[in-house]
Amino acid sequence: MQQNMRMRNSMAAPGSVRCAVLGAVAILGAALLPMPAPAQTPPVSSGQRATAQQVAERGVALSELTPDAPDSYAVKRGDTLWGLAATFLKHPWRWPELWGMNLKAIPNPHQIFPGQTLYLEKDGGYARLQAGRAGEPETVRLSPQVRSERKANNALPTLKPHLIEPFLVEPMVIDAQVLLKAPRVVASTEGRVLMGSGDRVYARGDATAPLLNQVGAPRHYRVFRDAVALKDPVTAEILGYEAQYLGKAELVRGEFLEKTPDGKGGDTAEYVPATIVLSETKGDIQAGDRLWSAPVQGFTSYTPRAPDGEVDARVVSIYGNSALAYAAQNQVVTINRGTQNGIEPGHVLSLLSMGERVRDATDKDKPMIKLPSEVNGTAMVFRTFDRVSYALILEIRSAVRVGDRLVSPR
Repeated sequence: MQQNMRMRNSMAAPGSVRCAVLGAVAILGAALLPMPAPAQTPPVSSGQRATAQQVAERGVALSELTPDAPDSYAVKRGDTLWGLAATFLKHPWRWPELWGMNLKAIPNPHQIFPGQTLYLEKDGGYARLQAGRAGEPETVRLSPQVRSERKANNALPTLKPHLIEPFLVEPMVIDAQVLLKAPRVVASTEGRVLMGSGDRVYARGDATAPLLNQVGAPRHYRVFRDAVALKDPVTAEILGYEAQYLGKAELVRGEFLEKTPDGKGGDTAEYVPATIVLSETKGDIQAGDRLWSAPVQGFTSYTPRAPDGEVDARVVSIYGNSALAYAAQNQVVTINRGTQNGIEPGHVLSLLSMGERVRDATDKDKPMIKLPSEVNGTAMVFRTFDRVSYALILEIRSAVRVGDRLVSPR
């Protein structure tokens, strides 16, 4: 991770050593994933503010900085908060302490933008963050551009957006029986069996919840199939069911009853299913697939941090293919802890590889022994359900396996 995620763009600063830990501060400050939404300011918890205030005067110990942390850093497009944090801090998730170093200059750690220059002042064994040199106003350099953007949308994301955005809407953990009662695809135009992006298809809801195109009713849906059981690798207990994401759908006409003449001077009411249009499909869609109301897209913030308490979780599965047994960097894993266990988006966990069982050839009896588990990398939780969560693998030394542990970082 130190090689992959650090950005070494340093400049020599005279006098005190200063460094853009401001980036690290805000750094982990929060992830602003570019999703359509009104500009708004992410909340700062009372606990985070208290931590910052405690170290606002003193700063953080020099031992917490990386050996090659630059004296100053000019934030540029393409940077991420996590990357900056890893550039300046040995333990990036300790961002609240860095934030405290510039509590007055940066009252909200979520506002780090390209064009800012970040400095670090070292004194008495501690490092303090500065947004500019002493006595100088902060300067943000902007490049000429012919476009209009909300400033909030330019703030640095915590992670590369493309790594995590798809998973904000794709994973869905639900009770299998609930999914069976969800609206379902029933037919397509021209009687086709398989359907894809751009196709108009027909669907119907449950008798108690029909698909209606009216004010206040959902119009945007996600399409799912199946419900694969997520089993705890330790207890074998079923933690929930993960539905397979297939694409998006928009309701253009709701279900209704159509009256047709019966030839006897009266009429007959016939049921007509709802009409939907498919988009961004990831596979063929067919009759029987289910619809689920799409979540409202909006401002999504992450505050990477270590959990408040001890966490001991296990990898349940590799997202996207339940048959996979190994995961690589930048892949998503499901873990057997959720909101019921105090897990929150932004929690950073250390990955531990399972120790192998080997035969001790040095013993005359050749007994089997288990090697200790070793720290293998880091993952960050970004989506939670009651009993399971999804985490992005930020960096690893070797492949992550189903059953590997995730614990609070130290």
